Amino acid sequence: MRAEQAVRESAELGEGPTWDPAGGRLIWVDILGSRVHTYEPGSGRRTVLATEQHVGAAKPRTDGGLVVNLRDGVGGYAPDGTFGWLHRDPVPGRRGNDAAVAPDGSLWAGSMAYDETPGGGNLIRLAPDGTVTTVLDDVTVSNGTGWSPDGKRMYYVDTPTRRIDVFDVDGEHVSGRKELATVEEGAGFPDGLTVDADGCVWVALWDGGALRRYTPSGALDRVVPLPVRRPTACAFGGPDLRDLYVSSARVGLERPTALEGSLLVFPGAGQGLPQPGFG
Repeated sequence: MRAEQAVRESAELGEGPTWDPAGGRLIWVDILGSRVHTYEPGSGRRTVLATEQHVGAAKPRTDGGLVVNLRDGVGGYAPDGTFGWLHRDPVPGRRGNDAAVAPDGSLWAGSMAYDETPGGGNLIRLAPDGTVTTVLDDVTVSNGTGWSPDGKRMYYVDTPTRRIDVFDVDGEHVSGRKELATVEEGAGFPDGLTVDADGCVWVALWDGGALRRYTPSGALDRVVPLPVRRPTACAFGGPDLRDLYVSSARVGLERPTALEGSLLVFPGAGQGLPQPGFG
């Protein structure tokens, strides 16, 4: 596998690549740049949407709009660009971070303190009808979230723990939290993740310059070096969900290279799972 440049960009904190099948496009964000980016690999067309707050994640909605995890809560953009809050919960010093849409169409949105205060974040579930439940409290940096192909397991990363954890899932409820794998000291920190059609978990290693693939039993199956030091997340995209996209950051780096902050792609890297829209 060899990474290619999909989009040259200077994102401070690129995050959360997500394939939007209806639009034939890849969506990702620059959290600190307050930008939502889209890229259509078929045509090369790009768009950039400026948000009024730092944006931790952007996901497609079933109505064609976007749902966004912002500093003060979760908002939505209608297809015509009109914005409205879906769940507003401002907490001084806290912002939204990574988020994911569950198989039932609910949004699981994480948060963190700007100064990474231990326990300063959480993970909530926002149902399509607007109901909000707190899934996890006492989270430091809520990051990668994904589900097994049968929807019965949920994988989750609270980055400073160095762990990828797994939960049993029963609808909106999770239980039986246990460690799937731990990233050893010196190899970077687990960040965003995606689950492939084999049920394996791909995770980006912040400060590790690599992706890892773990089997459902937690065995390390593959290590893929990257030409960036701070990869943040990965997702399968393209019409057949076989291309693996990787977002990256340049924040905090001395003399970042031209690729750092860009969107990378590994063509034909595997087989992804269809991702539902919110709603």
